Amino acid sequence: MVEVVLSDVSRVHADGTRAISHLDLAVADGELLVLMGPSGSGKTTTLRVVAGLEPVSEGVITIDGRVVNQLRPGERDVAMITQEHGLYPHLDVFDNLGFALRMRGLPAAEIEQRVRAEARVLGLSRLLRRRPRTLSAGARQKVALGRATTRVPRLFEMDEPLTNLDAAQRHRMRDEIAQLQRGLGVTMLYATNDQAEAMVLGDRVAVLCDGALEQVGPPQQLYDRPGNLRVATTVGSPPMNVLSGRLDYGPAASWLWMGQLPLALGGHLPPLLRRYDGRAVAVGVRPEHVRQAAPSDANPVGVRVRRLERLGSATLAFCALEPSDEHLPLVARLSPAADLRVGEHIQVAVDPRRLHFFDVDSRDAVWHGDT
Repeated sequence: MVEVVLSDVSRVHADGTRAISHLDLAVADGELLVLMGPSGSGKTTTLRVVAGLEPVSEGVITIDGRVVNQLRPGERDVAMITQEHGLYPHLDVFDNLGFALRMRGLPAAEIEQRVRAEARVLGLSRLLRRRPRTLSAGARQKVALGRATTRVPRLFEMDEPLTNLDAAQRHRMRDEIAQLQRGLGVTMLYATNDQAEAMVLGDRVAVLCDGALEQVGPPQQLYDRPGNLRVATTVGSPPMNVLSGRLDYGPAASWLWMGQLPLALGGHLPPLLRRYDGRAVAVGVRPEHVRQAAPSDANPVGVRVRRLERLGSATLAFCALEPSDEHLPLVARLSPAADLRVGEHIQVAVDPRRLHFFDVDSRDAVWHGDT
């Protein structure tokens, strides 16, 4: 059993900068937990303090119930893979894969068996006598992964390992990492700022911002019910639209005013939003819940198309609400067949049941619509 627990963990640099602050996080045995957040959010520092590469300033880290704060990296038995691969350039693939096993003093025959078995799993058998500089970026990352798995550490850590790969290589490596993790049943901490990696790989995702933990949970839960505005705009690509609005709560129907534009909400709002009557709120809506208005839509919103991204499977329309003093931005994920031009004025519709409301002061979620 390999369970990792961080209790009130902080890492403060010599200049007083808090890289991570009062972090409480538990990683279950056999779980793949993704740390997601922008650059500087504390992802790498979290991995490094768990691995023992940086000291903990405050708090306690335990692995299998044992406090490891004072243990050296080698005593923690954590394998860390980074985007730089960390391969030994003077060794061929075979010797890179078997390096940790030789350091442990394993017999040559066992090293040979384990290295060749891992090479077969990763598709590296034909590359065993080649040096790292002669390999593609994807192959080098496979070697780095294999070097960790041949010795079967107690805990795997991966720090944005796919950053330097092209799109096709990232897809392949993502699948291989998922299969290896499930096949070995190992506990893994995986840091990334890539939305797809987080959503596909993680049993759970922990969102970090400015060194603090914002929310942790299953990927779909974070997408559907973000706990605050930071999570709402971090999880999802493109991120959630967030608009400034004011609620006008009527007895039969309610309205959301965005600048000078009213959006009819009907009777879809719960009583808990009554306290925001007449007050400013932050309103979120996912791009896929914004569509071109149909003739039957009673209350469409006028927008001007400012930019288009045609992705093949969808068209992203980057719009501005008009007329509006604020020219509020709005992104819509539309059909790939959408016949639009930049500068065109169109009507869009938003299902009020798909809206998310946030308190403008605390920035915490107040209410989520149907998800």
